[in-house]
Amino acid sequence: MFGLFKRRTSIIDSGYLEGGTDSHCHILYGVDDGVKTVEESLQILEWIEGLGQKEVWFTPHVMEDVPNTTEGLKERFEALKGVYRGGLSFHLAAEYMMDNLFEERLEARDLLLHGEDVVLVETSTWSPPIDLWGTLERMMSAGYRPLLAHPERYRYMTEADYRRLNRMGVLLQLNLPSVTGYYGLHALKNARFLLDKGWYCMSGSDCHRFKVLQAQYSNVSLDKKTLAGLRAIHIGL
Repeated sequence: MFGLFKRRTSIIDSGYLEGGTDSHCHILYGVDDGVKTVEESLQILEWIEGLGQKEVWFTPHVMEDVPNTTEGLKERFEALKGVYRGGLSFHLAAEYMMDNLFEERLEARDLLLHGEDVVLVETSTWSPPIDLWGTLERMMSAGYRPLLAHPERYRYMTEADYRRLNRMGVLLQLNLPSVTGYYGLHALKNARFLLDKGWYCMSGSDCHRFKVLQAQYSNVSLDKKTLAGLRAIHIGL
């Protein structure tokens, strides 16, 4: 009977964060629906450095409703770097909604890259863009590698869709709170499937608020199998 119970741990206590990279967050202050003040940005950065993380990719939203410009984001990024006194390595990219504004930026090659040729993209949680597969193919034809943010959260996606993404060579990024159940059972089930397949290449917090991140990372919810899947993710490319 007792063999049915599995020991569980939190993201913090698992040691998974040590030496790692947060590949997706909204910690760059005052540019989207994420962190609003420089003070909160600095609080979060100090905290995650204390957990052992080494690098952070700032990935603010770019979409029709939040039309951040490349230059504007670069300016805010430099402003944050100018007041930060810790030891984390910083990188700037963006999380692009696959909408009409993204099509314009793609055509103009006006994109903040998540690595040498990688572009972080997302869709609506509930429905795909009009031409999801065509947009991914156009990105690849233009020489970019699509990195799909939190695919486990998309309610419209099926296992067949994930297999198609994998065959195409689309990179996948896990939201760590998904494996704690924060986004519900649907995202948790999909995350476990993708972890089992080994199809994630990186993970991120998708942090928008400090207190929420603290709660997510402290939730005692990871079993041994999920933790093994996390540890198999290659941090970075």
